[in-house]
Amino acid sequence: MIRYLQHHEIDLKKWDDSIRLSVNGLVYAYSWFLDIVSPGWDALMENDYESVFPLTHNRKFGVRYLYQPYFAQQLGLFTKGHLTESLVDNFLRAIPQKFRFIQIHLNSLNKVDYTRYHCYPRVNHELDLINSYENLVEKYDQNTRRNLKKAHKEQLVLKRKVEPDELISLFRDNYGKYELLLQYRHYDILRTLIGYCLKNTFSAITGVFLPDGTLCAGSFFLRDKERVIYHLAASNQTARENGAMFLLVDNFIKENAGQVLILDFEGSNDSNVSRFYKGFGAQEVKYSQVTINRLPGWIDLLRSLRKEQRKH
Repeated sequence: MIRYLQHHEIDLKKWDDSIRLSVNGLVYAYSWFLDIVSPGWDALMENDYESVFPLTHNRKFGVRYLYQPYFAQQLGLFTKGHLTESLVDNFLRAIPQKFRFIQIHLNSLNKVDYTRYHCYPRVNHELDLINSYENLVEKYDQNTRRNLKKAHKEQLVLKRKVEPDELISLFRDNYGKYELLLQYRHYDILRTLIGYCLKNTFSAITGVFLPDGTLCAGSFFLRDKERVIYHLAASNQTARENGAMFLLVDNFIKENAGQVLILDFEGSNDSNVSRFYKGFGAQEVKYSQVTINRLPGWIDLLRSLRKEQRKH
């Protein structure tokens, strides 16, 4: 039987053991990660934590809803048992009725019936680093090779000790100023998350610096067992001209080639970003965004009207 657990009812040790032993465990689902990105999260659980499903919730205008937290790309169902579409369906059906609107990302091994749920396919990109560097480079496309040549001609300096605030500032001053959905509290969450990972996991920040010492590109690499997630990347206009980010990713691949390791680029549905990842030979991996609308008709109408107003 699937049980709904409020946050204070969750045995966090059993929870983390469940994620660690799951056939599809991901770092996003550990209790410490969820505590940072979605404090007070609830959960669904079956058979004494054999299968678990985090419920990241919030409330707006008195309406409880489930949402996908920033910085946690995929959640959904995690299990130590046999993962089936039927099991995923059982957990989706078990989400308490008090959550009136649901828009969450399942993980890539969660298969869902698209005829039963409103689903939107999302794209991740992954590169298996088991091959030698020489073999991996053979799969680079011409644009990637061209940008690497450009970067090698510049007097760029790679450093592995970059402060979180340096990377976050670079991100905020470039991409962040166009992504208006990100607020100050999100940067606080990001700062806390990166700080925790640097202290407690084998994660690292790598930066590319100009000859004058200016940081022009950087990335936070989040280690998750046999997976390294390209979790937060930032660059400025100079980096986009000198190929700094190509140099950074290529350097990571060179240092880690030949290992049982996946470089998880963490996206993207954006065609330009996707092209960058594919340029290194990364393969698409699909996962599902699931929306369940239990709102009364009049609330749904208000939401539609507000969307129309924002268009004008």
